[in-house]
Amino acid sequence: MVGITETVLRDGHQSLIATRMRTKHMLPALERLDAVGYRTIEAWGGATFDVCLRFLHEDPWERLRTLKRGMPNTPLQMLLRGQNLVGYRHYSDDLVEKFVAEAARQGIGVFRVFDALNDPRNMEVALRAVKKSGAVAQGTICYTQSPVHTLDAFVQLGKTLAAMGADELCLKDMAGFLPPGEASSLTKALVREVGLPVVLHTHSSSGMSTLSCLAAADAGAAAVDGALSPFAGGTSQPPTETLVGAMRGTSVDPKLDLGALADLAAYFQTVLDHYRPMLNLRSLQTDPGILVHQVPGGMLSNLLSQLQEQDQLARLPEVLQEIPRVRADLGYPPLVTPTSQIVGIQAVVNVLVGERYKQITREVRDYVRGLYGRPPGPLDPELTKKVLSEEKAISGRPADLLGPEFAKALAEVRQLVPAADDAEALSYAMFPMVYKSYRSARDSGITPDVLTAAALGVVAALRTPTAPVPTVLRSVAPTGTGVSPWAHEGRAKLHSARRAVDEGRSHRRR
Repeated sequence: MVGITETVLRDGHQSLIATRMRTKHMLPALERLDAVGYRTIEAWGGATFDVCLRFLHEDPWERLRTLKRGMPNTPLQMLLRGQNLVGYRHYSDDLVEKFVAEAARQGIGVFRVFDALNDPRNMEVALRAVKKSGAVAQGTICYTQSPVHTLDAFVQLGKTLAAMGADELCLKDMAGFLPPGEASSLTKALVREVGLPVVLHTHSSSGMSTLSCLAAADAGAAAVDGALSPFAGGTSQPPTETLVGAMRGTSVDPKLDLGALADLAAYFQTVLDHYRPMLNLRSLQTDPGILVHQVPGGMLSNLLSQLQEQDQLARLPEVLQEIPRVRADLGYPPLVTPTSQIVGIQAVVNVLVGERYKQITREVRDYVRGLYGRPPGPLDPELTKKVLSEEKAISGRPADLLGPEFAKALAEVRQLVPAADDAEALSYAMFPMVYKSYRSARDSGITPDVLTAAALGVVAALRTPTAPVPTVLRSVAPTGTGVSPWAHEGRAKLHSARRAVDEGRSHRRR
């Protein structure tokens, strides 16, 4: 029998509606979700923490407690970015340990721990903290394709994660181009060579995800991820009902009630209808082009937005050709947060400026310096020389450069909220400015319902050119998804690149 991890409360809506589902729209489904018999329900982590504070003005910890009360019988699972936790930089070891302990105490039973570079040093402290908390540590292998990402390399990483204490492994196909044959061979090799349960997480971007899940199940996977159908497909996971129906009556039958799943799907269809103004139809499309350019759906959306801002949308084909070259120069990092943004923005800058690495983003410089971790493969020597000049890249674990952070965060947050507890201190430590804005709005009586209505209103207004932007939105509306920590610098680089393009055109005219 194969288990099912349900993602509708996390990755399903993160992939299709930018993580905007509010807790109140989850509540009516909790009892029924809990009764289905899922192996786990992914309900927290990833972008949910940031978006709760930044855009919904909800307390992510309160959401976690509420979800656990409503689903006491099913293990809740979260996505944890290793040393980055739920943020976009490396945090100190004491902060990692505190965060994991608090999340486990408040209801997380399974931690899916990954690192964008597959650098096990960036997962070690988090895995150790999960084990100490008594929760299940799911060590993650980010799947990608390159000359250095071989079956043997993935198996060796699996063995390293097992030695660090992982209870099981997740094969994370974040871009959705894992072929069924490779899903089968990888699953078999990991089960045979590492000896831990293997779970497959994939996305439907290329159209192969259901086939890959079935292949992994037949090859011995312990579980596969699915999303209830209203929040499935495209850049999300394959439909849970489809997976269950396809395996029904076989040796890997998940034995879940399709009637109960249909009832839940009907409810979440009403939820999707509520957020429909936020639904980007492109995110629902199948894009086999990803098999060539390997750009995940979320990354592609960011690229389109960046190019549109510069009135350079016609240059997307050039950017899609440049991305693999930048990725190769950086040692073939998997394209997942934050490396997808690092590679994507640099590729756009290279194309718009008209000269490769004439302008280098701060993030690429930090990457080359080793501040994100160990690249999977060797860096381009010319780029390295250009960035480092006379200095040397660090060779150790990036977090070793950080001193303790939690005590300072607790002291600072208690200046704002005297009765703040450890959880609030952790929220503040992750996103200090966002937390201050969240507290200010809540203390001023701005309710999450008003914010959600404003967010929905602006999207509708933007899609109807003659409609005015709601006044309330000018002070509280989101300007993006909140997934890129360097959005402002990225925009500055793009504007600078555009100026260079315009100046070049002007010079040619003269």
